Amino acid sequence: MDYEKWIDKGIELGTEYGLKVLGAIIIWIVGSWLIRKIVRLTHKAMEAKGMEESLKIFLKNLINWSLKALLFVLILGNLGVETTSFAAILAAAGLAVGMALQGSLSNFAGGVLIMIFKPFKIGDLIEAQGEKGKVKKIEIFTTKLISLQNKLVIIPNGILSNGNITNYSAEEYLTVHLTFGVSYDSDIKKTKEILTEVLMSQEKVLKDPAPLVAVSELADSSVNFAVRPAVKVDDYWEVYFNTVELVKNALDAAGIEIPYPHRVEIKKIAQ
Repeated sequence: MDYEKWIDKGIELGTEYGLKVLGAIIIWIVGSWLIRKIVRLTHKAMEAKGMEESLKIFLKNLINWSLKALLFVLILGNLGVETTSFAAILAAAGLAVGMALQGSLSNFAGGVLIMIFKPFKIGDLIEAQGEKGKVKKIEIFTTKLISLQNKLVIIPNGILSNGNITNYSAEEYLTVHLTFGVSYDSDIKKTKEILTEVLMSQEKVLKDPAPLVAVSELADSSVNFAVRPAVKVDDYWEVYFNTVELVKNALDAAGIEIPYPHRVEIKKIAQ
């Protein structure tokens, strides 16, 4: 009878597709367990290497969703769905998105390079792309600085990673570069002693390495002294300004002249 044929057909289809559905469920359960395991191990490996938190989160999510997409394709294949065209559609969509986000991908790659090679870290004073400031935050696409004028500066990581970077905090200290000129009538030895005393009297001037005071130039109207105290990065500007003021006061007190341009007025004599 016809209904017996329908029953047989139903049993046949149920057996065939039931096994496929059961297989898909098993693949999903095992695959999900493996994905969690891989993501957890990857996270531990990134922590062991000391990667930045934002990079760890991004890579963790990227690996997680990529593996889930692969698992989804495998399940579709097990159910008998043609995955070749599906994969081609995904590839084309990925290419289109990549073309549209070319600049963002460049910034992402730059962010990854910065976080891996660490040319600077949060809190460092750096100069890059014509900007100078302390690093406030390193993100996947941008790096944020607080400038010396307390302005927020946002630099895309693409150009940042491909340009020159000066990291003032990379070493233990910075050297303040100052030049002071005195008249040719001044006693060089005495001037040098006064400049050295001014530096040594400041608590924030490092004693090791010792500050440098030396004659650097015999200029047109002055004997110039190079003054080079070493300081911690955060003390740079305080020592700079204090030294300028203290040197002026000390030279004045010692009667040592600091030359300045003299303007001579020439009067035309009537013929």
